[in-house]
Amino acid sequence: MITKNGAIPGEMVKKDENLKRGNWSNQIEFILTSVGYAVGLGNVWRFPYLCYRNGGGAFMFPYIIMLVFCGIPLFFLELSFGQFTSQGCLGVWKVNPMFKGVGYGMMVVSTYIGIYYNVVISIAFYYFFSSMTTLLPWSYCTNRWNKDDCSSMLNPNRTANISDLSRNISTLLNQTAKRTSPSEEYWNYYVLRISNGIGNFGEIRLPLLGCLVVAWVVVFLCLIKGVKSSGKVVYFTATFPYVVLTILFIRGITLDGAVNGIKYYLTPQWDKILDAKVWGDAASQIFYSLGCAWGGLITMASYNKFHNNCYRDSIIISITNCATSVYAGFVIFSILGFMAAHLGVNVSEVADHGPGLAFVAYPEALTLLPISPFWSLLFFFMLILLGLGTQFCLLETLVTAVVDEIGSDWIRRQKSYVTLAVAIIGFLLGIPLTTQAGIYWLLLMDNYAASFSLVVISCIMCIAIMYIYGHNNYFKDVQMMLGFPPPIFFQICWRFVSPSIIFFILIFTVVQYKPISYNDYIYPSWAIILGFLMALSSVICIPIYAIWKICMSEGSTFLERVKNANKPSKDWGPTLLEHRTDRYATVGSPSYEFSLEIQQLNPDKEREKEKIPTENIDHNLTIQGSNGSARTQELNV
Repeated sequence: MITKNGAIPGEMVKKDENLKRGNWSNQIEFILTSVGYAVGLGNVWRFPYLCYRNGGGAFMFPYIIMLVFCGIPLFFLELSFGQFTSQGCLGVWKVNPMFKGVGYGMMVVSTYIGIYYNVVISIAFYYFFSSMTTLLPWSYCTNRWNKDDCSSMLNPNRTANISDLSRNISTLLNQTAKRTSPSEEYWNYYVLRISNGIGNFGEIRLPLLGCLVVAWVVVFLCLIKGVKSSGKVVYFTATFPYVVLTILFIRGITLDGAVNGIKYYLTPQWDKILDAKVWGDAASQIFYSLGCAWGGLITMASYNKFHNNCYRDSIIISITNCATSVYAGFVIFSILGFMAAHLGVNVSEVADHGPGLAFVAYPEALTLLPISPFWSLLFFFMLILLGLGTQFCLLETLVTAVVDEIGSDWIRRQKSYVTLAVAIIGFLLGIPLTTQAGIYWLLLMDNYAASFSLVVISCIMCIAIMYIYGHNNYFKDVQMMLGFPPPIFFQICWRFVSPSIIFFILIFTVVQYKPISYNDYIYPSWAIILGFLMALSSVICIPIYAIWKICMSEGSTFLERVKNANKPSKDWGPTLLEHRTDRYATVGSPSYEFSLEIQQLNPDKEREKEKIPTENIDHNLTIQGSNGSARTQELNV
């Protein structure tokens, strides 16, 4: 006799509830994985820049408001959605089959992000390996790739093609339109060997290609056994970045000028609170930082046990993510303040964001520190770990969606090969981003592939769950899962507040749109069009699938077809029979088992009627009890 969770009576019960898909070994692994997913490169290279640009400390007010009314509610919604059904971003749409295109849209977005995100990680690997030296290669202007206008903070004298007279940095800055640092030239002319435009691919940068191989191999090996292997890795990848941040923070605040940098970061400019752009940036940063609508939250929560308190988890993870962003700002601006003091310029002249901060401004600041290679190793190792935490979930989202959609036992046994196949495809699609035009394509994907499309997907998801499936139905589902209904605050946010904020983000994104550029390079029109097509490729999945589903649904009229297409599937609900209670009670529920027991009291009649061999009947007499135990039905009265 075997119980429902696969354990044999008399032996220790297996920990996993769901033997087919598996569960997290413990809840700490889920929380660490989710923290690693939400806390990514954007927390380090985007939030600090947004904060100082939008009023410093005053930016914290709209940021916290958006966290409370939009971030945490959406996070809780996606976690509860995935946990209730134990399905990935495709399987959850049994709740409303017509909107399964939302799940496909999430897969498309995760694919785009996964392709270019690992390229960023590979660049961090390259800088990490380049830091294994006694002198950082971007410290001076004496290298073969440096130009005439290069000026090093360590050696302001330019010895090649410039006057041999000693000039201090401030004088040199006054004589040149823009100071070119050795770190900037190392980035553009050595690491990237950047071409003159997005259409000029040039050659593949073999060092970056090799690092891309390393990045994908690491991701694959960490996910080779799904959440069972990645859950162990995150004990290190999700925690060690905080160790590095703390080390860099302690070192940063001891430097001259660090206080000025932190003041510049936090000094509130209260007049900017009335600026709609500040609120838009706050809402956008919360939305994108938490990873909403990527499919990752749904996927990670689907491996939770059914009665896990995801309400508590959503609050812990969301607050941790935002606190990390604020903490990273201290780390970044303490070093930038020191750099500005050394140059004798304002902090705003050295502040940057995105790749410019991670691979130009901050590395240059590190050259001023004693034992600079050590600090550089720490910094880029931190970037690698932050990137890997997000990349794990992006890849697992795609693999889980494929495996759950096929659903056979064979494909579940071959999940490692599915992971390998997805990793190989991701690597091949990332190769163009390692060319001399790769940085242009990377920024194009970052700006368009995962921008307003995420907002549209999230908004439609809220509408489909709250207004088509029905908010009362979903509240009952959450209560059945957690033992208590969602708090009134979250009920109001899910129905009214969060969708309104999402719509506001969408309008803000459209109004504030500016064509993409990189430094002085303006993208051509065909590249902009291609960017919009990438954005639309995920959103277009929703109407295309909805039309197909309506056409395939039963009904003599269009309205009947639409109505049937919106009905939850028969197998919508908890995956395991032991959790299908109340309105989900079907085969396997206590009431069904009781009726089965009564029928089996006359086994001879049932055998004759069903013409089933005796041995099969005897085998089926092991009936699962409602408490998870097994019992054998008596054959006589």
